[in-house]
Amino acid sequence: MLPATAPAQTRMLEPWVKQVEENSGGRVKIEIYPAMTLGGTPPELVQQARDGVVDLIWTVNGYTPGQFPRTEVFELPGVFLNDIKAANLAMYDMFEDSLKDDYKGLEVMWLHVHAGQAIMSVDKEIRSPADTEGLKIRIPNRTGAWVIEALGASALAMPVPEVPSALSKKVVDATLLPWEIIPVIKAQEQIDYFIEGHDETRFGTTTFQVSMNQARWNSLPDDIKKAFRDASGRDWWGKVAEAWRAGDDFGIKMATDAGKTHIMLTEEETQVFLDTLVPVQERWIEEVNGKGIDGAGLVAKAKELIAKNAE
Repeated sequence: MLPATAPAQTRMLEPWVKQVEENSGGRVKIEIYPAMTLGGTPPELVQQARDGVVDLIWTVNGYTPGQFPRTEVFELPGVFLNDIKAANLAMYDMFEDSLKDDYKGLEVMWLHVHAGQAIMSVDKEIRSPADTEGLKIRIPNRTGAWVIEALGASALAMPVPEVPSALSKKVVDATLLPWEIIPVIKAQEQIDYFIEGHDETRFGTTTFQVSMNQARWNSLPDDIKKAFRDASGRDWWGKVAEAWRAGDDFGIKMATDAGKTHIMLTEEETQVFLDTLVPVQERWIEEVNGKGIDGAGLVAKAKELIAKNAE
């Protein structure tokens, strides 16, 4: 869904593709089609993979709301704070027992999160939930929508490629995004304030997947499956975090170099936001409980494993 220059491609997808191809002894060739050049829109990627229109996808889980309810636990504010690697490893550790049922029709290569939802505000300085009241804020997924609603703002869902136009037309006043997207959408040209919590704390995050069509996977010989699996093991799920952290650091430097304001809230200001967002967890638990999923159990397990995997 992003251009070929995006860190997601250059720092993550391309190295993985190279490793799979090397592992296969050249028997596997993977072609990357950036910016939806095979057609369709980002929210259609999951169905494209399930239908076999494409073999592999990289996509945002939240672009197809409600389809990956168990994995959403990692998007919640207060569950994800600021440690990408710990969250990725926790997803790996929980996948077989707790998350796999989300991915019927798909063979997951890996899951990951980004550095988390920071607030990019066009022209308003934000230091408290009260500062967001009445704003129109772009969100990436339904958990992001709940965050914005808890803050008293209006949530508008849209994929990343639509954000620059929405900002220029003043359809939105702000957006939830990590810093790594700044150079991709040239956010420093439209955004004045870049706001995050103390110690890089974010207000939830977004989950992503790289998955293969299930029938395509089943058709592969065992040694080729091993080439994919060896490139997609627990170490890789952790290593992916390095690419996203580096991209995040690069992005915010681009914004500050352009003279824009980077606000890192105090511990006290951050806690006010986190306290305000507690109902988001409660809302999610209640909703997934209605689907027969133990929401409270998933929250407790995710928090435990993130803490265990924290560096």
